[in-house]
Amino acid sequence: MIPVLTLEIAMIGLGVAMAIAGLRGLMGPRTTDRAVASDLMFFSVIGFITLISLRIGADALFDIILIATLLGFMAAISMARLGSGGQR
Repeated sequence: MIPVLTLEIAMIGLGVAMAIAGLRGLMGPRTTDRAVASDLMFFSVIGFITLISLRIGADALFDIILIATLLGFMAAISMARLGSGGQR
């Protein structure tokens, strides 16, 4: 079992990462900066859900986390393709 203090430190780290990504998304001059910031924020939320499920011991959330992560990865690939002008 993971100690509660470790989970809380990880949550604080994810919160800091989300704050920095939010600033980058607001100030980013290019669309790609905003896309990367939104990806980081999405996966930080997935990390929060994972840490919360570890803390409360809900194993059923891991299936939802897996599906959301796969959808987020597919969205990141789509945004990268859109940013490159549709070229491979």
